[in-house]
Amino acid sequence: MPGTPKKGARKPPTAVLRKEKRLSEKQELEQLEQRCKHPIIGADSMQQFDELPISQKTLLGLKRANFIKMTDIQRKALPLGLCGKDILGAAKTGSGKTLAFLVPLVEMLYRQKWGPMDGLGALVISPTRELAVQIFEVLRKVGREHSFSAGLIIGGKDWKIERELISKMNILVCTPGRLLQHMDQSAGFDCDHLQLLVLDEADRILDMGFKKTVNAIVENLPRQRQTMLFSATQTKSVKDLARLSLKDPEYVAVHEKAEHSTPKNLSQYYMVVPLDKKLDVMFNFIKTHLTAKAIVFLSSCKQVRFVFETFCKMHPGVPLLHLHGKQKQQKRAETYAKFAAQKASYLFCTDIAARGLDFAAVNWVIQLDCPEDPETYIHRVGRTARYEASGQAMLMLCPSEEAGMIKGLEQAKVPIQEVKLKTDAKDVKKEPIQKQLQRLCFNDPEIKYLGQKAFISYMRSVYLQKDKTVFDVNALPAEEFAASLGLPGAPKIKFVAKSKAKNAVRGSQKKTDGEDEASDEDTEEEEGEEEEKSKVKTLDAKKKKSKKEPVPEEESVSTESAASKQPKSKIEKMFSRKNQSVLAEHYTKLVDHESDTKGSGARGVQEDEDEDEFLTIKRVDHDLEGDEIPEDKPLPMSKRQQKMSKLERTKNQGRGNKLIFDEEGGAHEIYELEDEASFHAKGNALDQQKAFLEKEKKVMDQADAIDKSTAKEKLREKKLRRKQREREEMMDYDSDAEENVVTLGTPEDSGEDYDMGDDDGDNSDYEEDEGEMEEEPVKKRGWWQDKADAEEAKKKRKVVEVDEPQTLADQEALALKLLGM
Repeated sequence: MPGTPKKGARKPPTAVLRKEKRLSEKQELEQLEQRCKHPIIGADSMQQFDELPISQKTLLGLKRANFIKMTDIQRKALPLGLCGKDILGAAKTGSGKTLAFLVPLVEMLYRQKWGPMDGLGALVISPTRELAVQIFEVLRKVGREHSFSAGLIIGGKDWKIERELISKMNILVCTPGRLLQHMDQSAGFDCDHLQLLVLDEADRILDMGFKKTVNAIVENLPRQRQTMLFSATQTKSVKDLARLSLKDPEYVAVHEKAEHSTPKNLSQYYMVVPLDKKLDVMFNFIKTHLTAKAIVFLSSCKQVRFVFETFCKMHPGVPLLHLHGKQKQQKRAETYAKFAAQKASYLFCTDIAARGLDFAAVNWVIQLDCPEDPETYIHRVGRTARYEASGQAMLMLCPSEEAGMIKGLEQAKVPIQEVKLKTDAKDVKKEPIQKQLQRLCFNDPEIKYLGQKAFISYMRSVYLQKDKTVFDVNALPAEEFAASLGLPGAPKIKFVAKSKAKNAVRGSQKKTDGEDEASDEDTEEEEGEEEEKSKVKTLDAKKKKSKKEPVPEEESVSTESAASKQPKSKIEKMFSRKNQSVLAEHYTKLVDHESDTKGSGARGVQEDEDEDEFLTIKRVDHDLEGDEIPEDKPLPMSKRQQKMSKLERTKNQGRGNKLIFDEEGGAHEIYELEDEASFHAKGNALDQQKAFLEKEKKVMDQADAIDKSTAKEKLREKKLRRKQREREEMMDYDSDAEENVVTLGTPEDSGEDYDMGDDDGDNSDYEEDEGEMEEEPVKKRGWWQDKADAEEAKKKRKVVEVDEPQTLADQEALALKLLGM
């Protein structure tokens, strides 16, 4: 047949190319598998990526992303990772740890010919969303030539869209909380074939904050897998490594034997600054470094927001940004991108930006608040001096924090030198900003509220720190710190008062030699019991004293305000809760409290009691059955009950039961259970149920009939009222119609018989047809229609009879006559 190819004809060039490509890929995979089965020979002397046994697709992606030369951590970790070893990698910040686990990840899936139908093959877990986004961007650059499907799973995005696509992903970059949510709730999400698990910033993920989440995630993962842990400060805990199922992990610590644990190009300084002077120093630093790009770390989200809002209102002359965990994901992503793109800017943030984030050309890292430990300090300062760049770091310490923190940094191999704070009165730029902050707090209640929250959150962060040699909340000048924030007074904080009381009790109790020391929990419980007992004794003593002798004025006011004057309205609660009120403590001093207790001593108290007890019913004292409660020993109330108002106490009391009294006066509950014998004596349970339902049905039928009859009666009365109203309106119209007929004239006046028909206004016809109108009220005409018809009839009644006009003069006379002229 014509058109059919002959045998032995050459195939199209495309088919030949495809076949050659498949053969070359097959040969490449065989060579890579052969080289990666055993440890790579000469790995220590390798300098570039093309010397490693990796595919051409990965090399092309690295080359396009300008990754050509390997760093120290990459040179040691990549050969081990490509061979399938479990790795514990520790290196300085900015040393290229991300590529140390992304390249083995991509190569492992490529050698196993991982496809879309194979499911999830690799998992990368990051502690923060920003770091996860950064890892995902690097993965896109490196693996752009491969055909794997990769997904970014973090909080703050549409969970439904992620749920639909997560089962189709080969590689996932995620945060722990979001991953566990998909494991629990997303149908079809399976991790049974996972080949590689990576934990970036592993020491942060494995600490107490993510302990439960990570344990739950690991339970859903297969044990036969490769695991990599990377961080700047790596964990060596046996428990952590055991729960992750690591098998003979290789510990890669590039800078473990180095002289310093921070980059060489990083200049580090610290400055001892009083707590109330830190904001002044920070603002003056910004004014003198307007062209710098810096990151400022604070302890809490409330502090970040307060400093950002106040500094923005004072216009320092440089762009300001803020980043913290309370922001929405879109806002955090915008702030991250904006700060990375700007050349001169200041970013106020919490420790959410302390790990892994790679910002370009950061000149300064300023730690306005002391870090939690030396490891946190190392991660913070690692945001500058990335790779081979240079940078500077400044740490501001309170006088009580200097000794403990500097000692810890020296043990962690951190080279840091002290810088003295200059106090030059001639320098205009170094003026304190306390007055400006006071003005802002006075003019804007929201700024004052943020200042109060910032004060409380900072004090709480110091109180909750474990290392008490560095963080001592009692050594901080609370009043001066509150004044430096622009607040008129320091909000009272409960945990600070408790800590002072505990320290006083512990200081007063001197332990002799040879005595056994009890645990902290036991001492705290004993101290709490002693405080409760002492408070109960003092209350009893005050009550006895008030009965026998007059109470002084100050003592009576304090007891009255503590016990009887509980805040009832929202405004009173706002005044009492000073740490959350808009009004400051000094404002309450302007209120005259003396007028509340006129008189002095017991006289004023007695007058108040008389006013309260006026027209009240007092219970007569009588003997109580059983155990008697003496009056001199009332039951002590707990702290919580003392703070509660009278209304709250009554709400928490038990509810009474409603009783029914019979003819003999005996009390019975509404529903009482009868004996089983008496119940069975009445007959079968089903028969009793049927009889009960029939009885209740009859009652309901009777009630239904009564309701229907009352409804009919109401409807009939409504109709009668409507008919009576219409009848009265028609009677009024008939009287008006008669008057109109008399005034217009009668047929006798016109000299002709005149028939008015239905519009004559005669009442006889209306009375005869009254029954019909009641039966068909819709056909009745309204009074306005009848009145209009009467007017037309009046016009028709005036009939003029003339002879037919013959001439023009006769026609004119007729026209004038008709016009009434």
